[in-house]
Amino acid sequence: MKNFNIPSFYKSSFITEIKNARKDLDPRKKDFVPTLLDFGPVRFYLARHFGFCYGVENAIEIAYKTIEENAGKRIFLLSEMIHNPDVNKDLENLGVKFLMDTSGNHLVDWNELSKDDVVIIPAFGTTVEIEEKLNELGINSYRYNTTCPFVEKVWNRSKELGKNNFTVVIHGKSYHEETRATFSHTILNASSVIVRDYEEAKLLASFILDEKPMKEFYNLFANKYSDGFNVEKDLIKIGVVNQTTMLATETQAIADLLKETMIKKFGAAKLKEHFADTRDTLCYATNDNQEATYGLLKESADFAIVVGGYNSSNTSHIVELCEEKLPTYFISSEEKIISDKAIKHFDIHNHQETITENYLPAKDITDIILTSGASCPDAVVEAVLRKIHSFFPEAKNIDKVIQLFLSNWK
Repeated sequence: MKNFNIPSFYKSSFITEIKNARKDLDPRKKDFVPTLLDFGPVRFYLARHFGFCYGVENAIEIAYKTIEENAGKRIFLLSEMIHNPDVNKDLENLGVKFLMDTSGNHLVDWNELSKDDVVIIPAFGTTVEIEEKLNELGINSYRYNTTCPFVEKVWNRSKELGKNNFTVVIHGKSYHEETRATFSHTILNASSVIVRDYEEAKLLASFILDEKPMKEFYNLFANKYSDGFNVEKDLIKIGVVNQTTMLATETQAIADLLKETMIKKFGAAKLKEHFADTRDTLCYATNDNQEATYGLLKESADFAIVVGGYNSSNTSHIVELCEEKLPTYFISSEEKIISDKAIKHFDIHNHQETITENYLPAKDITDIILTSGASCPDAVVEAVLRKIHSFFPEAKNIDKVIQLFLSNWK
């Protein structure tokens, strides 16, 4: 795996060492047992996998290199580089401006750009229409393109499906930048429809099985299907791809449901003619982080802290998994930990921050699950750990515990 050159302030003084130690002992990533850091009165269970993934580090390296190589030029980001407030804020502080918000609304009009400007494509990729617009303006949309290779893999697989006359079912949020980009690239070669979740996949299955009138499809999936979509013809051959930050288990469940639907309609003997196996499009990093979360949840803990941007899809899914078992606090940084008595955290159901008091239990030993999304710097996770550790005056010294821990693993 390539090593990326990212700014040192995103790095942790010890988390990378822990990750590397785990990697050396488990290169095939079969062990999802969390790392226990025991400080006495407070103990942290760190996920086996968390934090920056390949695609994020690739995007950050390209972005900072672009800034370095284009001194004096105006530099724009098409939208947020990744869904992390610290990364995006730092790029803004370096003079980078955003052309759009995450919903695709313009912050800077196209007419204000010139061919001498630099535009960085974010890790989520962008639509064919925007690529063409940039090229019309004389701006090379490929020169500073940070699109994640695993997102591009989904696009390439969708292209293959289309060439073989398969309709592409995209598991994703229709408003998300990555899904908008995937849909745009996919419809060049294939009929396409977006399903948000398992329930929408069940609706799609009902149309495949002729259980609902065809005309209802166009209302239920409004703005989620390609032009000229024909329910009668375009649901005979299908393949499932995904927004890479969605729950891998849900994508697989959707694929399994639609596979069984095709068997029910056409018979097992003809399955390959009607359903394409697309398991190879699941993002390894998203899958690893989610599997690591399942590993975390096998431990007994008092609560979980998940760190990341509030608009990060993959982080929100980790929060959902943790919430099923124990109290979970979704925070963007250590600044949200107000004191040992109160924590400000994001409620993913009501989409707003809330404050919980007395979140630390009154007991001799407090056990905390700690993880983060794929766009969260390790330095932020370390800052969260150190802040909570500071509320336990009798706790063992962090650096000494880490040093002993690493020496035992080597």
